Amino acid sequence: MKTYDLERFKGITIAMYSSYNEAGDIDQKAARQLARYYAKSGVKGLYVGGSSGEGMLQSVEERKQMLESVVAEVGQELTIIAHVGAAATRDSVELARHAEAVGAHAVSAVPAIYYRLSPQSVETHWQEIVDSTDLPFIIYHIPQTTGFQLSKSLLVKMAEQDKVIGVKISAESTFELQQFKAAGGKDFLVLNGPDEQYLAGRSIGADGGIGGTYGVMPELFLKIESCYVQGQMAEAQKWQFIVNELIVELLSFPSLYGACKAILKLRGYDTGEPRLPLLPIPASELKRVEKLNQRILSYISQAEGVVQE
Repeated sequence: MKTYDLERFKGITIAMYSSYNEAGDIDQKAARQLARYYAKSGVKGLYVGGSSGEGMLQSVEERKQMLESVVAEVGQELTIIAHVGAAATRDSVELARHAEAVGAHAVSAVPAIYYRLSPQSVETHWQEIVDSTDLPFIIYHIPQTTGFQLSKSLLVKMAEQDKVIGVKISAESTFELQQFKAAGGKDFLVLNGPDEQYLAGRSIGADGGIGGTYGVMPELFLKIESCYVQGQMAEAQKWQFIVNELIVELLSFPSLYGACKAILKLRGYDTGEPRLPLLPIPASELKRVEKLNQRILSYISQAEGVVQE
């Protein structure tokens, strides 16, 4: 029986954005710089090639380039989870084998996309990925984009395997999160997906979280986590409410990822524009992005106890 260090997957993991140059190609230098920035923030790990990373909009080779950059830069310091979900199972298997070869610590995948798949089809898809490497596997449950509703029976069946160590649940129901945790058992990881519900997820059984907006304010999610662990629920709630206000404003832009990338650029980390059909931030909105960035930085200073003059 193969065992894995589950502790390394708990806590705050950033769903990392991809980096592009002016031509729209993967910028490996920029990716390494961003990974280094996140390593300094104190987060536990990086989730590469998921929704925030635009993995579904990239070729297999581009996804490999992003992962290689991140692992090379911070693979010895952070836990790196490679999202390998794809429309074709053979592409997912290729990405999983590549992830193992370059030194990622786990792989994760959504069900195959586009086709309306039966539970048997999804199980077969995931099983092919699981069997392709010795890495642990984390199911990615995001029914609002994949159209597939993971049942408890399939979750339990997958979780019976040593290599299937957990599920990232981005469904909006914390009740479903709790039910998955109960079904998987105490040694089965459940990782919260909806950033707006991080504290709710933790309080009802999640072992940590993987999120996209963490990428522009990891310090605030680390603050929520710290308060939660210390039993300071009122303080944790305060910071979750602050985060939620910021997320509401991020979502008011033409695209969430465009807004997050624009904020990072203001901080000196140019990851390029999101890939179409995800929209960039128009010039008319840049002033509002600047104001939002200043708000976030102000809250970060407060969370870290920095007195502003």
